[in-house]
Amino acid sequence: MTNLLKKFNEQQMQILGKKLPEFYSGDDLKIVFKVVDIGGGSERIQIFEGVCVSKRNRGLHSSFFVRRVSFGESIVSQFFIYSPALISLQVIRRGKVRRAKLYYLYKLFGKAARIKERAICRSDKANHHSFKT
Repeated sequence: MTNLLKKFNEQQMQILGKKLPEFYSGDDLKIVFKVVDIGGGSERIQIFEGVCVSKRNRGLHSSFFVRRVSFGESIVSQFFIYSPALISLQVIRRGKVRRAKLYYLYKLFGKAARIKERAICRSDKANHHSFKT
């Protein structure tokens, strides 16, 4: 990446300045985001709750994947951290995993897809694990 493009991305990140709670793969997340209908006339707020499968740190293009099971079907959604559509993010539960990318969860359903809860230290209890714009 050229220096000019790198500087531009850093400026945009500072302007957008989203302060998200610290989360990792395996954590249960609750994401609130705006959805604009195709006609462009109406806008609504939608909530997506699931397990963070992977996190991708790429500066302005950072994103994360969240998986949930709805009516027996696995749904995976990608959310961009610096997107204006992302309204809030809340960490519901910390998961205890030993991998950065949990792609093996795509094949698992029910009890097999459960993730153990990670013990919370005092500093985590003191912080409120949510973000709102």
